[in-house]
Amino acid sequence: MTLAQVLFSFDGRLSRRGYWFAFAVSVAVQIAAEMVDLALFGSRASLASLVAGLVLFYASFAVAAKRWHDRDKSGWWVLICLVPVVGWIWMIVENGFLPGAPGPNRYGPDPVPLGGAALPFP
Repeated sequence: MTLAQVLFSFDGRLSRRGYWFAFAVSVAVQIAAEMVDLALFGSRASLASLVAGLVLFYASFAVAAKRWHDRDKSGWWVLICLVPVVGWIWMIVENGFLPGAPGPNRYGPDPVPLGGAALPFP
């Protein structure tokens, strides 16, 4: 799975390690966009931050949906984050800390073969 597939596709499964890696990439992109805005416009919230925020908003749903798939649940569980406070906590615990379903499931093969911790893309 390529980085583009990890960030923009809703198909397949994603390991916890891949989930946290995608989170780190998102934070780095947002910080870089804010630095560009600060350098060009003198403000941290401007054009680059807006564009990066919109792209990362979509990517965060795609990554979370794949993580729900790894837990053998529908990607629609991503909407649990709309429940105030409890929804975000539930989503972080399920996606970030609980292991995925072992072996292949209806969403694809196990992203962590034989208990390894490989990244989701080369």
